[in-house]
Amino acid sequence: MAQTPMPKMIFVNLPVTDLDRSIAFYESIGAARDPRFCDDSAAMLRFSDTIHAMLLTHARFSSFTERTIIDAHKSAQALLALSVENRAGVDAVIAQATQSGGTADPNPVQDHGFMYSRSFADPDGHIWEMVWMDMEAAMAGEPATEAAA
Repeated sequence: MAQTPMPKMIFVNLPVTDLDRSIAFYESIGAARDPRFCDDSAAMLRFSDTIHAMLLTHARFSSFTERTIIDAHKSAQALLALSVENRAGVDAVIAQATQSGGTADPNPVQDHGFMYSRSFADPDGHIWEMVWMDMEAAMAGEPATEAAA
């Protein structure tokens, strides 16, 4: 019997200085912890069926690479982006991230009519962008209307 192929998934591995604080932060912005993949050095947080963040203590993260863990408060290695359903959702996630110990808008707000994004830095300085896009307007090359938002 043929096995059903696994869907394409992403697991973003992030080094964190305080695992419990990071778990609480990501749960506050809507990620769900998967206890099957959690121990005292790692925790998997699920944003969707295909998008996950693996929070790893520095010691655990270092077991995967010999490269130096950067101070994400001072350096950027990646900008991670997640889509939300509407413009208000962008602002809501940023507000919740700020309330939960994150920093709002470490990068400039982007508002192109058909696309709106803002960013937050988690307590370890990792930058996430929340993005809403009106795909029909983007494909047509037209500005979005508030009705689409």
